[in-house]
Amino acid sequence: MPISLPILPLATPGQRYSCHGCGNCCRDFTVQLRDADVVRLHAQGWEARIGCDPIVRFRGKRYLRQREDGACIFLLADGRCQVHGEFGFEAKPIACQLFPYMLAPTESTSQMGVSFACQSVVENRGKLLCDQTADALRIALRGVSEVVRPARAAPLARGRAAEPNEVESLTRHLVGWIARDAPLSERLDGLAWMSQTLASARLGGVRGTRFIELLDLLFGSLAGELPHHPLATATPRQVSLFQNAIFARTEDPKPIAHGAPGRVVSTISQLRRSRAWRRGRDAMSVPSIGVGWPIAVTFDGVAHVDRIRASTERVECDELLSRWLRTSIEGGRVWGSSYYGWSVIDGLCALTLSAAAVGWLARFHAAGSSRERPGLVDVQAAVGRIDRSAGRAVWLGGWSERMRMAYLIEQNGLRRIVAAQY
Repeated sequence: MPISLPILPLATPGQRYSCHGCGNCCRDFTVQLRDADVVRLHAQGWEARIGCDPIVRFRGKRYLRQREDGACIFLLADGRCQVHGEFGFEAKPIACQLFPYMLAPTESTSQMGVSFACQSVVENRGKLLCDQTADALRIALRGVSEVVRPARAAPLARGRAAEPNEVESLTRHLVGWIARDAPLSERLDGLAWMSQTLASARLGGVRGTRFIELLDLLFGSLAGELPHHPLATATPRQVSLFQNAIFARTEDPKPIAHGAPGRVVSTISQLRRSRAWRRGRDAMSVPSIGVGWPIAVTFDGVAHVDRIRASTERVECDELLSRWLRTSIEGGRVWGSSYYGWSVIDGLCALTLSAAAVGWLARFHAAGSSRERPGLVDVQAAVGRIDRSAGRAVWLGGWSERMRMAYLIEQNGLRRIVAAQY
């Protein structure tokens, strides 16, 4: 019988979630199936009723079939799930039951988190999340018991294990920095500076108390240090890699209604889209992102949309982005078992790059509606799109993402990219 780890409630104050039946998680969102899901769906007799197998194979795995518009085959016109409506909540695939709860196990606990791909989470609507640990545990034990079994703790850096209190101290400092009363652009610049500094440092002999003292020193002087390190404009190479990072965070190959493409065909198509993003400039159109996102918007059009700091809804945008960053860190979704087994510092760099991608996508979304500056609706769409891939897109845990980040850490690349968006 699996060992059940205690679930730590999310510490982020005020984060809420209740399902409001918007159906967004059933549109343009791939659902991978487990063996038990397949057995249940076949037992429900859907193939005879809907005229096709609701399950498709794609790259060696099984998924719920999607319609041409990206919607789940079971999504009804009123936004409800047909499986849920006819057979009950527990008859749905376990991924559908668990969403948007996220659980990140360590050696002794499983940290509760939440995905901002859910519109109710983004809008902060419903019950306090800290009161819902029992619900998450009950669903997890039904079908994903690995998230409440012991897992290897995240290393502090590649090849450098984390000692007691090191990660807790870094988390506390990060949350304090994000929550401070300062412009969002300054806080994100500090996050980028700290990511670069820790990623470049030789921490092999800096352990325990010495590492915590180093954090105290770095974060204590960060606000006064940033003005002494002015930023140049991002280089063309940095911009190219950043655009490729946006592609990696929005790419979502789909098991579409008329049959999923083969592995070779889909991989070649993915590489072509990646190249189009990397080379995107000026009058070139931004490649398609997905259902509900603008089309026929050029890279130059995005460049002419002002940064989030100029938004008339800047306060609301700041609140959302701060809450997303803090929830991601406190929910354990940035490193370790919930993020490809990555080290804490690598995960922090990835989060910083994702924050920059959110800024660009918000401007892109605004450009699609001919707005001169992003609004809250644009930032909500961008956060939701970025967070849906966190921990789910296997290529984000691979060597290409590591190489991108390694290059962007050099020459203030992360700071330059972040500053260009905020």
